[in-house]
Amino acid sequence: MRNIIEKFLERAMFSSRWALAPVYVALCLTLLVITYKVIDLFIYEIFHLTELSLNELLVFVLHIVDLALVGNLVLMVVLAGYENFISKIEAAESSPDRPDWMGKLDFSGLKLKLIASIVAISSIGLLEAFISVKSYTSEEIYLMIFIHAVFILSGLVIAIMDYISGITKHHP
Repeated sequence: MRNIIEKFLERAMFSSRWALAPVYVALCLTLLVITYKVIDLFIYEIFHLTELSLNELLVFVLHIVDLALVGNLVLMVVLAGYENFISKIEAAESSPDRPDWMGKLDFSGLKLKLIASIVAISSIGLLEAFISVKSYTSEEIYLMIFIHAVFILSGLVIAIMDYISGITKHHP
């Protein structure tokens, strides 16, 4: 009887990973929202192109780059998270477009890629603030710099922890 209960519990726990599937579907739908926003922003700016100053044009380009980085981040989380925690994506197995990291990116690697993407997104936000510095107060810019520094420090700490973890795995 104990063996039957144990097998049932183990199957139930293993199957519970599918509870994450709707989260990944929602993230995929979020990519559509990001795509819509990029197209909307692009169309708006194209119709006002002659009115844009050089700084405004740079901020527009940075917004597009920022949204592209956010989209890449979401896609990376979806693909790596789904493959690591739910199931292999068989549709991508034989595809020539399959990213090299897919199926090889573990949780540790995903954390590093995530923090690197967050730092890049934060950098673009800072660059935007520096380009249109008149739109921000000194306090806002200092706060943005502080937050960016925290992201960088967090990334360094995570990288160091993963490095130490890797050393201890190989040399107990």
